[in-house]
Amino acid sequence: MTKSSEVDASSAEAAEGRGLFYPGGRTGVLLIHGLSGTPVEMRFIANGLAREGYTVSCPQLAGHCETLEQLRASTWQDWYGSTEQALLQLSERCDQVFVAGLSMGGLLSLRLAALHPDKVKGAMVYAPTLWLDGWGVPLYAKLFSLVRQKWAADLMHFTERPPYGIKDHRLRALIAEALHSGDPSKAGFFSIPGGPMIELRWLVDDLRKRLADVKQPVLLLHPREDDRASLRNSTYLQKHLGGRVETIVLEDSYHVVTLDKQRDVVLQKSVSFVQALLAQMPAVEPATARRGIAAA
Repeated sequence: MTKSSEVDASSAEAAEGRGLFYPGGRTGVLLIHGLSGTPVEMRFIANGLAREGYTVSCPQLAGHCETLEQLRASTWQDWYGSTEQALLQLSERCDQVFVAGLSMGGLLSLRLAALHPDKVKGAMVYAPTLWLDGWGVPLYAKLFSLVRQKWAADLMHFTERPPYGIKDHRLRALIAEALHSGDPSKAGFFSIPGGPMIELRWLVDDLRKRLADVKQPVLLLHPREDDRASLRNSTYLQKHLGGRVETIVLEDSYHVVTLDKQRDVVLQKSVSFVQALLAQMPAVEPATARRGIAAA
């Protein structure tokens, strides 16, 4: 595979809306941002993968990056639909496709793998969020599990608060400024109603029933000090996914690992994971294998 040193953020083409698209070789990687997030949070990883010569797509999820009303009106099925459409488009131009996602985006990646085993060759899941149980989650958010209906959920609001998923102090200040700018395309919304959060719960309910169907190899990268979703989230996935799972514990990051202090580690581990699977093709077959945990 030919590497390109010419790829940077300015060369990304809009795939759809404000998404990112980097044309490259016959191996594609689909990147999926998190709930109330933006493709920007995946740009560093997208740039790095593109420099390796991969074709990279990072769509803007339905309801995101525009108005709060659009986010409130969207459903998890809409978000999944955005990723499924992007997967089908990427599969048309690539011989093999890998999927990767941050937080809720990681859950969407696993659902794609479960429902499209013919198209998805492997998945990289960054700080997956099945439950909001990190050390920075306020008590009222934990009590949200008692809410059962979307109209009632919308009466509550979830407001971003320090450290904003970022351990790096300089970057945290930039994220805080972007969140307060009023432009959700920069870093998402500063505050969202509970409706999207209950949609996330319903996505999790659906995905948990499908985890055993994910036979492809999966790479989990999760920070030990995740302020939003504890390491228990990745431990649960490791136990219930149907194929080979490699777990990397990040020791110097908070939740948004694609931007934080160990983003280079996330990129390097992702590239190595894809390269290792490509080297095994066409011999790679979905199979249950031993599971291991490493630290980074």
